[in-house]
Formats: sequence, structure tokens, C-alpha cells
Amino acid sequence: MKLRFPLTALLLAGVALAAPQHLHGQFGKLKDAAKKAVEKKVTPPAQAEAKAPAAEAKAPAGEAHAEAPADPKVWENYDFVPGNKVLFYTDFSEDKVGNFARGLKYKSGPMEVVERDGVKMLRATDRAEFLIPLGGILPERFTLEFDIIPPLPRDGDHDMHEMLTFEGGAEVDRGAQSASVVWMPSLAWITGGGQHSPASNVTTPEALRPALRNHLAHVRILMDGAYFKMYANERRLYNIPELPVKRDSVIRVALNAADDQPVYLTSIRVAESETDVLYDALAAKGRWSTQGILFETGKSDLKPESRPVLKEIASTLKEHDDLKVLIEGHTDNVGTPASNLTLSEARAAAVKAALVKDFGIEDGRITTQGFGDTKPAQPNTTSEGRAQNRRVEVVKQ
Repeated sequence: MKLRFPLTALLLAGVALAAPQHLHGQFGKLKDAAKKAVEKKVTPPAQAEAKAPAAEAKAPAGEAHAEAPADPKVWENYDFVPGNKVLFYTDFSEDKVGNFARGLKYKSGPMEVVERDGVKMLRATDRAEFLIPLGGILPERFTLEFDIIPPLPRDGDHDMHEMLTFEGGAEVDRGAQSASVVWMPSLAWITGGGQHSPASNVTTPEALRPALRNHLAHVRILMDGAYFKMYANERRLYNIPELPVKRDSVIRVALNAADDQPVYLTSIRVAESETDVLYDALAAKGRWSTQGILFETGKSDLKPESRPVLKEIASTLKEHDDLKVLIEGHTDNVGTPASNLTLSEARAAAVKAALVKDFGIEDGRITTQGFGDTKPAQPNTTSEGRAQNRRVEVVKQ
């Protein structure tokens, strides 16, 4: 079964041109904060929302990706493309420190929004549960993304049991039609939906675990009908053609932590994946939007996670020799209009450069333009709206 996820509007989260994809709110300070945290042997914060002019720009709203391997070959099997229609998004930047996150529905356990090095995140210090409200039934094609900072193991190489668990619906089911997924840096497994542990267990190689502990880790889920894929950073954990995942109006999430081993969530994103593929969208609408092109914090350097989307654009151009396109960069309204415009222009140019250099597309077939925050796809009054506005668009010429 071939997945044909739209590469439409977004960051991890999208193409946070104002901030790299989900690049959601708070990542400008992530890199420096992580460095300080390592020196202090504490858990680093995850996102820092800030924008500044071009080269000096802090991570615009939504830049939430940790350092990626320099070798793009590592990412060849990484085919995650975030959904383009945001159903739920939070990076906790609008929440009050000391309170529970207002966008989520509280169920149980000790959780509160905290601020570390200027970055807000949700901290759990024991077993805790909450619901992600979706405003409607989860669609057949969707993506679910967690940015999480797991603690270091207390002893040896044993992570906190069931550190992150999610399942459709408000209550535990784990029945034949409701898979429950568990993730820890060392191990993942599925219960329900015809799966059970230990047969469903996937072990993370020991060499890769340090990059997932005490660092920002990206857990990504892609569903196309019954087709289930899951990733942790660049590694694909599951590729299951048929896995029943309950479609409900909420997703139940459980965190397992301790006072001396807290778990931090820095962003959550749920998005519907529409059916349009690139050329179909260009033929019917004249443009196609994606949030799957990611950039280094506050810069125009493309991240390796962008390869699935860049491949899709390049393949379309190669299949249609007469096609010429304009690459547009768009941001949310966080930061100054001038800095947003400069960054969006630089990132649009970076997309073209990658298509020409890495994928062999003729220079003359691509033009670029940055629009900053002047053409929002949704109102910038909510986190979901700002996440939708951080995007790259491909326009037929």
C-alpha cells in the first residue's frame, strides 16, 4: 500500500518559515539551553519561541527539532510527512506557569506548565493522564506528533516504564479495534488491535539511546486508513499495513515519571492529511502547501527531515518537464514583519537550492519569493492558526 500524504501546509510539527515546522513556538533558545543543561546534567528545555532578523533570528514560532545527523543517508528510510490541516496544536507558550495546560483536558496525576531557560513545557512528576481534544472524530488519514524530553535512567539502562502511552478514546480499551502504543527511549510496543507484547516489541539500539534521553526527542505517528507508521527521531519503529486505531474525538495520553525523573512535553500536534498530491493540487488549485520542510533554528539551513517533501517536489518536476514553479515562504506573525520577511525569503531560496543541487532540477524552472506574515492561511489568534501559517507553498507558473 503506497501512502500518498499531502505535503501541505507545515513543524513538527511544518515549514515554519517563521519558525521551522512545528517549529512551534519556543525554539529559539533550545540549542543554547540544551548545552547549558548538559553542562549542569539537567534535562534541557525544548522549544524557544522567538524571531529575529535573518542570520541572527531566534527560532521562530514552532521550531522544535533537535540536532539532526549531518549525513542525509541516515534519513533515507524516513518518510514521515506531517498532515497539513491542524486539528490540535500546543507548545504551551500561551499557558501560565504553575497551571495545567489549558488546551488539554486533565484526567489525573501531577502535571503543570513550567519554564526552563525561558521555554515553557508541560512537566509530569508521576503517573499522569490527559486528553487531546480534536473538535471532531479523528479522520482516516492523520499524523500525531509529540516532542518530548525523557529523563536519564535512574539505574543502568532501564527507562521509566511506559513513559509515553497513547490510544484513541477517553478510556483504556486495548481491544481488537483499539491499539494502544507505548514508547520509551529503549523500547516501544503495541497492545490491542491484534498486537501484544512481547511480540510487538521494538528495541532501540543501545548506541541510539543517548540521543533520546535528556534531549528533545521527536515521536511521530502517521496513519493512512489502517496503515500505521511510527518514528522516533530519524528511526522508523513500525511499518504495519493494518493496525486498528480507534477514531474518537479525543486521544488519551499517559505519562509515567517521578520527582527525580520528570518527563517534559514541549509540543503536541495532530493534523489531518488531505488526499491531494502535489501535481493534482497544482492542476486543480494552482498551488500546494506543505509544513514538512524543516529548517535549523532561526536559519535557512534545511534539516534532513525535509527529504520526503523535497523528493516529492523533485519527482513531480521530473515527471512533468514543462512545469515551472514558484516557491513561496510564509510565517506566522510572531516577531517583526521585517525579520519574518527576511527569513521567509532565505528559506524559500534554500528550498530551491536543494532542489537544484541535490535533486538535479534545472535552475530556470524555479523562482522564489518570501511573504513573511503578510498572507496568513488562518488567523494568527490561536496556536493552531499560527502553526497553519508557518508553511512553504509551491505555485504553478
